[in-house]
Amino acid sequence: MPDNKTYFYIKKWIDKNWQLTLMVILPLSFIILFHYVPMYGIQIAFKNYRAVDGIWGSKWVGFDHFIKFFKSYQFIRVTRNTIMLSLYSLIAGFPVPIILAIALNCCKNIKFKKTVQLVTYAPHFISVVVLMGMVIQILSPKYGLLNNLIKALGGEEVLFMAEGRYFRSIYVWSGIWQNMGFSAIIYISALSSVDPTLHEAAIVDGASRLKRVFYIDIPCIVPTIVILLILNLGSIMNVGFEKVLLLQNPTNTEYSEVISTLIYKQGLASAMPQYSYSTAIGIFNSLVNFFLIVGVNTIARKLGETSLW
Repeated sequence: MPDNKTYFYIKKWIDKNWQLTLMVILPLSFIILFHYVPMYGIQIAFKNYRAVDGIWGSKWVGFDHFIKFFKSYQFIRVTRNTIMLSLYSLIAGFPVPIILAIALNCCKNIKFKKTVQLVTYAPHFISVVVLMGMVIQILSPKYGLLNNLIKALGGEEVLFMAEGRYFRSIYVWSGIWQNMGFSAIIYISALSSVDPTLHEAAIVDGASRLKRVFYIDIPCIVPTIVILLILNLGSIMNVGFEKVLLLQNPTNTEYSEVISTLIYKQGLASAMPQYSYSTAIGIFNSLVNFFLIVGVNTIARKLGETSLW
């Protein structure tokens, strides 16, 4: 237990920095209330939970729900779809904000630069529901802009939302369009901290703008890129639930059913909710993310000096 001297120093620090303490209390309370307190309920994954019996009164079944999930026909499908959607989003979407940030950093016309920034990050603030409604309308077989263009060029209408093979591309590229501008902000900030004397010395040596990008700009933002890559790889099993559910229909379920939508359907949307089963699936998902982020961070720390911890 901390002694009186420790308490004295803590109280003295709080009295001196009471404004900072007040600022910290709200987010800290939010994290404790909504992230740590609910962890009490994860024990229902190991029980046959019944609301009438309560959490403590429900029968203990151990790992039965996990085994049931691993043996179900849905396990391979939802795990494959989740990983493929995440990897596709990462491979296609991760470089785009970096390229956009570097391109904007190279732009000398301030007005054009500010306009492009505004246009690219504005979609981030559009509601997911509204955005998916726009996507569905654009891809509509009869009235959609894209199909009208295809028919005007002599082609036949394509049922984008009815053919599962298009689902992943629709999900990924709509997400890239929505978030690339907002995601580029952190790289623009990192590029603004690059020492101008490096560019001045390179110009004196006759380096072109492209060479300065490859030998000055990119190396300077590598630590930022590595940290964000670790965070993205660590959440590879977390696919945007709202977008998937809004784009999902009976004809593309084979490609669109992911772990998050399965949890929703089993735990909330089902006529007979399976709370314990859906909680077990959620714990499996979280554990995979945990081991991924620890593994990727370890590899990054061994290969270079940049890591989360």
